[in-house]
Amino acid sequence: MRLTLNQKDTGYRGIWYYNQPSGDEYAYKYSGGLGTYCAKHRPFAAYRPEVDKTFFCYGGTPVDAHRKHSAADLRGDGAFSRDRAGFLLHMVSYFDHKTRQVPRPTILLDKNTADAHDNPVISIDDAGYIWIFSTSHGLSRPSYIHRSVRPYAIDAFERVDATYRFEGSERDMDNFSYMQAWHLPGRGFINFVTRYKDPADRTLFFTTSADGVKWSEWTRLAAIEKGHYQISACSQHKAVTAFNYHPSPQGLNWRTNLYYLETPDFGRTWQNAAGERVALPLTTPNNKALVCDYEARGLKVYLKDIRLDPRGNPAILVITSKGYASGPENGPRTWTLLQWTGSDWHSQPITTSDSNYDMGSLYLEADGVQRIIAPTEPGPQPYNPGGEMAMWESRGRAWQRVRQLTQHSRRNHTYARRPVQAHPDFYALWADGHARQASKSRLYFCDQKGQVYRLPETMTDEFEQPRKLTAHKKPS
Repeated sequence: MRLTLNQKDTGYRGIWYYNQPSGDEYAYKYSGGLGTYCAKHRPFAAYRPEVDKTFFCYGGTPVDAHRKHSAADLRGDGAFSRDRAGFLLHMVSYFDHKTRQVPRPTILLDKNTADAHDNPVISIDDAGYIWIFSTSHGLSRPSYIHRSVRPYAIDAFERVDATYRFEGSERDMDNFSYMQAWHLPGRGFINFVTRYKDPADRTLFFTTSADGVKWSEWTRLAAIEKGHYQISACSQHKAVTAFNYHPSPQGLNWRTNLYYLETPDFGRTWQNAAGERVALPLTTPNNKALVCDYEARGLKVYLKDIRLDPRGNPAILVITSKGYASGPENGPRTWTLLQWTGSDWHSQPITTSDSNYDMGSLYLEADGVQRIIAPTEPGPQPYNPGGEMAMWESRGRAWQRVRQLTQHSRRNHTYARRPVQAHPDFYALWADGHARQASKSRLYFCDQKGQVYRLPETMTDEFEQPRKLTAHKKPS
């Protein structure tokens, strides 16, 4: 079977996925249109001023794939049986800021699964070559790396046979989960990645590469009890990661605490926000990287975004709640921003929403304005992931909802993702989907003012303009 397809699709369709049936009115622990899932995959988009385009990837699906979903097709973990055809297509495209058009998206490969944990991420190197890292959920499926044949072009990709160092020898880099791929100009890649059962269920690593082909030895960041989820970010001066931990014996549904590490020297040394050197890997819950002991408060922690402000100080966006299950009993689910002031961590609640898996992006602008785009407003499937998208702002004081971006939707909007070097005209990318039953999923983006556009589900021409949706007024 040919792995690299390089085929043009007929339009933009996102993957529908669910995880962990709940046996109640909410149907699943989380579910819906998850083409830009999950928070631990990043980035999904990047703007390049050299060509005035925002390149992006997403988890797509064949035409009418949602109609093939049935109880007989699915195992209990939400993944399709291995003898079924794959539903997850790795898709690549771009938005041309000059013409305000998108091309037909490129089908890079069929991941041979319906698991949205295998969604791709994107990175672009100094020469303009587009890199797609095709992740895997755990150890049962292979992972892949592809690079565009030409700079700033999505028509053709070639597979990269990457290797990494392991105990003095080279090994194929063919399995990685929750990849977060950052390219620093003049330095190369520094990627944050998870590996299962090495030794924790979900162990955090980082790795570097000058060329994307030969990678360094994977260095463990943390392996506390049952493991972790992490989110990361990079600037020219440092790479940073924030993570929670999964207590033993309960595991990931009891995720709690918040930790932070940074490296100012491309991974040679690691420290906390105060600059105190930290020895790796972290193996105990109480350590120098601890930002907030949410475990002592009886709260679960769901990671959303991390950014560095213009001074280089980290800001971490999370949701806290009392439990993992859907429904009102585990509320309030509080959006909280934790910011390093230079001497300590300042925690500020922003708003509440109705699902632990309501995911949004944080923007720290040079003029001091802070923004969040997230599905904080109740949607047509309340207490399930997503809802109606909204824009929140702070100018150094309390946060205010300045605009509701979507309204009267039929399906929940989910996982708003911020591009690298986000252009004001392509500011966030997300998908929609019914959160309690299999459905179609469409792709959207918005500009910095909150105007929403829908990518064409069916295309008759090679290039088309996304559909501008009805603008919504600011809240009174």
